[in-house]
Amino acid sequence: MITSLYVKNVAVIKELNIDFNSGLSVLTGETGAGKSVIMDCIGILIGTRPIKGKIRYGEQNAVVQAGFDNLPKQVVEILDSLGYESNGEVVLQRNFNIEGKNQARLNGQPITQSMAKEIGSLLISIHGQNDNQRLLQKQEHYKILDSFADLDSLRNDYHSTYLEFKELQERLSVLKNQAREKARLYDVYMFQAKEIDEINPKCGEEEALIAEEKRLENIEKIQKHSQFTYHLLKGAERSAGALINKASSSISQLSSVIPEAADISERLIQIEYDLMDIAESVNSLGEYNGENADKKLDKIGSRLNSIAKLKRKYGNSIEEIIAFREKLAITLDEMDNSDDIINSIESKLNSVKDILICKGEELRKLRIASAKNLQNQIMNELEYLEMPKVRFIVNIASSDQPTPTGLDNIEFLISTNSGQEPMQMVKIASGGELSRIMLAIQRILLNKSGVTTAIFDEIDTGISGKTSRKVGIKLKQISKYIQVICVTHSAQIASLADNHYLISKCDVDGKTQTSTYLLDEASKINEVARILGGINVTENQILAATEMIEEGKLL
Repeated sequence: MITSLYVKNVAVIKELNIDFNSGLSVLTGETGAGKSVIMDCIGILIGTRPIKGKIRYGEQNAVVQAGFDNLPKQVVEILDSLGYESNGEVVLQRNFNIEGKNQARLNGQPITQSMAKEIGSLLISIHGQNDNQRLLQKQEHYKILDSFADLDSLRNDYHSTYLEFKELQERLSVLKNQAREKARLYDVYMFQAKEIDEINPKCGEEEALIAEEKRLENIEKIQKHSQFTYHLLKGAERSAGALINKASSSISQLSSVIPEAADISERLIQIEYDLMDIAESVNSLGEYNGENADKKLDKIGSRLNSIAKLKRKYGNSIEEIIAFREKLAITLDEMDNSDDIINSIESKLNSVKDILICKGEELRKLRIASAKNLQNQIMNELEYLEMPKVRFIVNIASSDQPTPTGLDNIEFLISTNSGQEPMQMVKIASGGELSRIMLAIQRILLNKSGVTTAIFDEIDTGISGKTSRKVGIKLKQISKYIQVICVTHSAQIASLADNHYLISKCDVDGKTQTSTYLLDEASKINEVARILGGINVTENQILAATEMIEEGKLL
C-alpha cells in the first residue's frame, strides 16, 4: 500500500506531504482545490498520466515521490531480479523539468520509464472518469473477460502466433505481387545489378582515387621538391650523406685512442644508411613523367565519374551502393525461386494457421465457460448498487477471420429496464450507470490483480443519495482487503472514511497554493456537513453528518 506522497512544484501544488493509512481514505475539497492534481501526480509516478504541462508556473523542476509497504509478491520478485533489497518497502520517485526531461528512480537508483510503469501497475490500480468511457469501447471488453478468467497468458500466446501468421500472410502477398510483376521488375533489377557489377566499386576506393588524383595534379611540384631534397641528401658532393660519411671516417680515426669513438662512428654510419633510404623514398615521390601522369589522371577521372553516376542512382556512398547490390541479389534470387519460396511460405502459413485456430478455439472455449460467471457476478454487484432490473450480457460471437485477440468478437450488452432488449452500452447506459458498472467490474477484478492499493477518482459521478451510499459501502468492503483511496464530492461516501483528507487552496504571494489536512473527528463532521450543501453549515446538517459517520463505523 501507499504510505506517503511527496509533491513539489506540480500545477497548484508548491509542496505537499501526505501520510496515508490503510482502510478507506477519502479526499474532499472545493472544486479546483487540487484533488485531481494529486491523482495526476500518482499517475505521473507510475507512468499512466502525461507529464507535459504539469510543472507549476514560474518553476523549472518538479518532483513526485511515494513510499510503499506490504508489497505484492510480483513486485518483490521483480526487485529481487534487479538486485534491490526492499525489506518489504520501496520508494518510487519521478523528477522532471520544464525542458521535458524526466527520470524515474527506485530507492534512489535510476530505473527505466517502462520499469517504473510495470512496478507502478502492480502497486496501484487507478480508476478515473475516463475508465467509464473506455467501458464503451469493445476492445476493452475482451480485456475485462480475460482478466476475470485468468486468460491473459493464453491470449498473449495466441497473439504471438497471430503476429507470426500475419507476417507470413504479408510476405506471401508481397511475393505473389512480385511474381505478377516479375517480367517488368526482373529486367529492371537485372539492369541495375549489371550496371553496378560492371563498375564494381570497392569500399575505400573513392577516397584512394581522390588522393591519387590530388597527387598527380601536383606532380610537377612534387618532382621539383623531391629532386631538390634528394640532391641535398645524396646527390651532391657536399650533400648531407657525403658530409656524414666524412664525419664518420674522421671520428673513426680516434677509435684507437678513444674507444667510444668507434661507437660514434657506427652511429654516424647508421644515420648515413637512414639518409640514403630517405633519399630513395623522396626520389620515388616524383617517379611519374608528365605523359604518364596525364594518362593516369584521365583514367582516375573516368573512374570517379562512373562511381558518381552510381551514387546518383543507388546511394550516397560506395558502402550504400554495395548494400543496394546485396539487396538486389536477394530480391533476384527470390524472384528466380519465387515459386518454390511461395510454396514453402504457403505450407508454413497453413501450419501456423492450424496452430492459431487451435489456440483460438481453446481461448474461446475458456471465455465462454467464464462469461456466464462474470455476467452473474456483475449483476449481483449492480443489484446492490440500485440497478436491480439490469441484465448484463457478455456476448461472444464467432469471427470470420482470426483477430489479434482471438476467434471471437466480444461485446458487453446491457438492459437497464424490464422488457428492454440488451443493447450496446453506448446506446443505453447513463453516466451514473456507467460509474456503477465500472465499480462492479473493478470490484470483481481487484481480486485478480494482486494490487494492494486501489484509487477511485470521483466514482460518484452521476449518482447521489441512496445509490451513492451503497457505492461508499462497496468501497468500504473493498478496503477491508486492500487500501482504497477515493476522491469524492459525496457526503454519503466521505462519511464512511477511515481517513478523511481535506484538500484546500489559498493565495500565497499572489499564487494559488494547495494544502492538505488529515481531519480529526470534529473536523470530519464539519466537512461532511459542508458537502451536504448550503452556504452556511446548519445544526441539522451537523446532526445528519454525525449520524452518517456513526452509522459508517458499524460497517
